[in-house]
Parts: sequence; structure tokens; C-alpha cells
Amino acid sequence: MRYFLRRWMQAVFLLIGVSILTFLFSAIAPGNYFDEMRLNPQISPETVAALRAQYQLDRPLPVRYARWVNSLLHGEMGFSFANNSPVAPLLWARARNTLLLTLTATLIAWALALPLGIWSAETRGRLPDRALSGATAALLVIPELVLALGLLILAVRSGWFPTGGMFSVGFEILSPMQKFRDVAWHMELPVLALVLSALPILVRHVRAAVAEVLDAPFLRAAASHGIPQRTLHYKYALRAAANPLISLFGFSLGVLLSGSLLVEVVMSWPGLGPLLLEAILARDLYVVIGGVLCSTIFLVAGNFFADVLMYWADPRIRTGAAAK
Repeated sequence: MRYFLRRWMQAVFLLIGVSILTFLFSAIAPGNYFDEMRLNPQISPETVAALRAQYQLDRPLPVRYARWVNSLLHGEMGFSFANNSPVAPLLWARARNTLLLTLTATLIAWALALPLGIWSAETRGRLPDRALSGATAALLVIPELVLALGLLILAVRSGWFPTGGMFSVGFEILSPMQKFRDVAWHMELPVLALVLSALPILVRHVRAAVAEVLDAPFLRAAASHGIPQRTLHYKYALRAAANPLISLFGFSLGVLLSGSLLVEVVMSWPGLGPLLLEAILARDLYVVIGGVLCSTIFLVAGNFFADVLMYWADPRIRTGAAAK
């Protein structure tokens, strides 16, 4: 219990620090949402000043931060000037779409990386290993933006995939199974872009972790007892190499989350990415802060889940936590 309490406290302090820094950087950035109103001759300076006072943008920074924390505790996360509504409902609708995209890409990437990495470790030094290493090296040098744009051009020219959005026209009248297929069809390109960007790193880490374990004496002893190679590698070697891979899982979730924001913008996926871009261009302060905080929460949740898996997989952690 102390192990999880310590991790929980670290996550809380991280979120507090991120919120303070994001609020500070957003507040000291030049300009705000109401500056463009001053350029409109139909809006008087008194009206702009009244709006700034109404939303307390003329108050000191600590007062504004305390007011934002109070709204966060009430489930609002501030007020969106551009959308004229609390930030939390806007973020929740977009965060669900980003979470759906990120979790799907994470599961698919790991489902591919584990067998590919183990196969590469089994054949290390031979032609299959060299071919897979070359393919992962080629994917590593391709920027995510170029990869997403290339897939988008493929969709436009081939017509095999939708070129943007999450739903088709007439989505509301579809049956539940048809709705599932329609969303899955629209997810194919952005998920493919995220998987291809994350897969090379995951495969290389799995290969390195498993290759190190394959030379361990206990595996050679197990092989001498006639244990099948598949059982040897997937049941014993993978479990012995689990610690660094579990830690990598939480990190990969954060990497895919940050990468998904760019992919969402390029492929018009209605997630946090387009919302954050619109908020930055409109200087919608509290939407930017809420979006960054929401992304940090996803990252913290992924790492906390990795900690739970690590606690379950490694008895040394349980013993150390119990001793403390």
C-alpha cells in the first residue's frame, strides 16, 4: 500500500507542477483572447475592459490561478471564451476520442512488437534479424508528420480510407454494429500512423531485453530438459525480461499520446489535438491549460498502470514495499 501511496503522491505533485507551469507560461505569453476585439471599431475600449474584468483577466496571476483551481474542484476547469462554455465538457468529449485512438494504437503496437522482438532475438545475427533491423531503422528516420501526410495522400489517391473525421454522413441512423464498423474504418489511418511511428522503438527494446535473457544459464538449463522453444521464449524468457518492458509500456503510452495530437490535426480526428490548436490560435487560455493537464493525466495514468503491472510481476518490489 505504501508503494502505491508514494506513486500517487508523486503523480499529484507532478500534476500540480504542470498546472502551475502551464498556467504561468500561458498567462505571460503576449496577447489574450480579448486583444483582437480592440481592433474592431464597433467594440469600444470600455466594453473590452469590462469583459476583461468580468473574467478577472485584470487580476494578479496568483488570484487568477486560485480562481482556476476553485473551478477545477467544481469540475469546470475554467471558462472557454471562444466557445462560451466551461472547459471540462469540451475536453471530455475530445479526450474520449484521443483516448480511444491512443489505447487502440498502444495495444496493436505492443501486440506486434512482442512477437517481432522475440523473433528478432531468436534469429539475432542472421538474415531475418538484419532485415527487421533495417526496416525498423527506416521507420525511425521518418518523421511522424511525413508519415501521417504520406498515409493521407494514399487515402486521397486510392479512396480506400476516409480522409478525415470520425464518422460518416448519416452516422446517427446506423445500427450499433454499423456504427462500430464506421468508427473502426475512420480509425484505420490514424492508428496505422501511430503504430508505425512507435513500433520500431518497441521492437528494438523487446529484442534487446529478450536477447539478454536468452543467454541466461537458467534458460539453457531449461532447454536441456526438452522444454519446447516456443514455451521457453514466451513463458520464461519474456517473463524474465518483463521489468524493463513494463516500464517501457507506460512511457510508450505517453509517446503515443503526444504523437496522436499531431496525427489528429493532420487527419482531422476530433480529439484533443485540433482543440488545442484552435485554442492556441484563438488564445483561449483555459482550454490550453485544460488540454495540457488532461494530456498529463493520461500520461500519469499510463505510468501508474505500468507501476501496478510491475508490482504484480516482480516479487522483489512487493517484498521491498512490505519491508518499508
